[in-house]
Amino acid sequence: MAQSLPEAVASELVSAVRTTVGDELRSIVHFTEESVDQLYLREDLEAEADLVGFADIERLGFRSQTGYQNTELGAYQFTMRAFEHGYLTRVIEGDHGVFVTTDPMARDRFEEAATAVREVLEDVE
Repeated sequence: MAQSLPEAVASELVSAVRTTVGDELRSIVHFTEESVDQLYLREDLEAEADLVGFADIERLGFRSQTGYQNTELGAYQFTMRAFEHGYLTRVIEGDHGVFVTTDPMARDRFEEAATAVREVLEDVE
């Protein structure tokens, strides 16, 4: 599968998220409407996750962003999903989305991770 992000941007994303999240980081996946690319997977995890299935769910964020425009809550920032053994955080910026999976960790670190992802994606054409 061809990677839809330039290698330098993918490396910057991995570096930014690893720095923010630390050892709790499990994986980083970039997706668009057409592609899914696993940018990082922690060594102790198996590479058998259904990335396409997860990406299909997270792609709904491309469409739901328009529904959140001009609300009293302000601009959409990121989505968190809690699971039994960790979390998934999704950030969408334009035509690009990234979801990050982590072990359980303090909630304020999710906002830091989402901000780091958004800052990298803002410069992607």
